[in-house]
Amino acid sequence: MDAEALIRARYGALPFQPAEITDGLALLLDRRVTRRYKPDVVPDALLDTVLAGAQSAPAKSDLQQYSILVTRDAQKIAAIADAIGSMPWIKDAPVLLIFCGDIRRGRQVCALHGRAHANDSVDTFLNASVDAALAMGFGIMAAEAAGLGTCPISYVRNHLPLVAELFGLPEGVFPVAGLTLGFPAARNATSSRLPPSVVIHRERYDDSGLAAALPAYDALRPPGKPRYPEVHGAKPEGCAWSENAARQLSVPERANFRAWLATKGINLG
Repeated sequence: MDAEALIRARYGALPFQPAEITDGLALLLDRRVTRRYKPDVVPDALLDTVLAGAQSAPAKSDLQQYSILVTRDAQKIAAIADAIGSMPWIKDAPVLLIFCGDIRRGRQVCALHGRAHANDSVDTFLNASVDAALAMGFGIMAAEAAGLGTCPISYVRNHLPLVAELFGLPEGVFPVAGLTLGFPAARNATSSRLPPSVVIHRERYDDSGLAAALPAYDALRPPGKPRYPEVHGAKPEGCAWSENAARQLSVPERANFRAWLATKGINLG
């Protein structure tokens, strides 16, 4: 594929002159979410191979502190979709994956070798979360390479007791994000990203250009459904990206997460 066209689609402009790219890099640059799925079953061999792609992700100190829950159960998938409420299309996905941080496995490995697990800390929680996120990212790219579509779902963390009950989560295991997976009936348009000048910092962190860059980026993105209209008031015309981000970040989300983690034996000391 044309590298310039892919970069323009990603940024709405050509902020740099791209190098020649391989097919693999073109696939990554063209990544999009899928929220419409065909009813076709994902064959076991294909799913297992995609999951092997997810397990090919790097992991902190090779500890591999994550687990992947897999369900094809339409009732389970529907229960999660119904709880979320605003994403009915989740029900159309033939497969739902839940990527979890898994501290339990390390505790068990320590016990098997007669050692005490001495790292129940914020750092371990972060390492397990990052391991799970990296596995999800690799799983997304493996699925795309196999002709499948995906969409990450952070909202599974809004319904922790439900997810824990549906999947029998034991102590030390916590959801990071869900991922719908299936053959796409349609792919979403490429989602424009913030300009590299805002995200990429060379040698030193410098966000002095953020305010100047946001108006052009807001103009590039279509108006979004306003977050939290019950708090900030409704805006029928939608919100620009930066206003929507500000709305979302100004309202506490998942305030019960830390307390729920404690019920699962994860105390962030």
